[in-house]
Amino acid sequence: MRLDLFLKLSRLVKRRTVAHEMCEAGRVHVNGHETKPSKELKQGDRIALLFTTKVVELKVLALPDRKSMQKANVTDLYRIIIEKNE
Repeated sequence: MRLDLFLKLSRLVKRRTVAHEMCEAGRVHVNGHETKPSKELKQGDRIALLFTTKVVELKVLALPDRKSMQKANVTDLYRIIIEKNE
């Protein structure tokens, strides 16, 4: 699953375009590396999101099936490892 789509479906970012822009600006890291929005995620990947007021690091637990996302609990998709306010 694409990184920008995962961020939107997991509701970490409100819109896919915002997730895309964050990736292009270098504010999203996967496994310690800056990455593009088209990066294919795997279960177990670590994502760091650099928001303007906080930094969130999380681990991908599962990749959502787009058809079942309406009923799925989004908190089952990831586990927050670190959340720091700047």
